[in-house]
Amino acid sequence: MHYFRGELRGSSILLLVGLLLWSGPPVRADEQLWAAIRAGDAVVLIRHALAPGVGDPSGFRLEDCATQRNLSEQGRRQAQAIGATFRRNGVTAARVLSSRWCRCLETARLLGLGAVEPFPLLDSFFEDPGRADAQTAALRAFLDSPHAGPLRVLVTHQVNITALTGVTPRSGEMIVVQPVAGGDVRLVGRLGGD
Repeated sequence: MHYFRGELRGSSILLLVGLLLWSGPPVRADEQLWAAIRAGDAVVLIRHALAPGVGDPSGFRLEDCATQRNLSEQGRRQAQAIGATFRRNGVTAARVLSSRWCRCLETARLLGLGAVEPFPLLDSFFEDPGRADAQTAALRAFLDSPHAGPLRVLVTHQVNITALTGVTPRSGEMIVVQPVAGGDVRLVGRLGGD
C-alpha cells in the first residue's frame, strides 16, 4: 500500500512537471505589467519617493520648498532608480504630471522621463480631507477622457492614490491602473516601493 502511494505521488509530480514544461516558460507578473505600460493603455501612479515625516510642517507654503517636507538623499536616489527602471523596461519618455508639492515635483524630475507638468488635481488633500471626493472625481474624469498621447505617469501622494484606487502605496511605489468607462480605474498591478 505504501509503495502504491509513493508511486502515485511520483507520477503526480512527473505529470505536474510535464505540464509546466509543455506550457512554455512562465511569464513573470512584472513583465506583464511592463508590457501593459509600454502599450500605453495603462497609467502609472507613483507615490513620491522617500520624504521623512508625515504631512507638512506648520507654516507650509506651496511656493516655498523650505517650508515643506522634502525628499531625503535616499529619496532622491530612489526617484532616480525608478526612472532607471522605466528605461530598463523600454520606457524612455512619458507625459509626466505631478502634484505641485516639492517632494512630488522633485521625484517627477528625477525620473528623467520628460518635462514635468504641475497638475493641481494631484495635490495632496491630507490636511483638507473635505476636498477628497470632489478632487478624486475630477481626477477620474481626467483619466476617463480620450487619450492618444504617450504613457501618462502621475506623481502624487498616498492619500490621493488611496482615494482613487483603494491601495495604500509605499514611498516610491508604482501603482499601475487602467481607466475604464464611467470614470473608474482598474488596478493592473504594483511595482517597487520602499
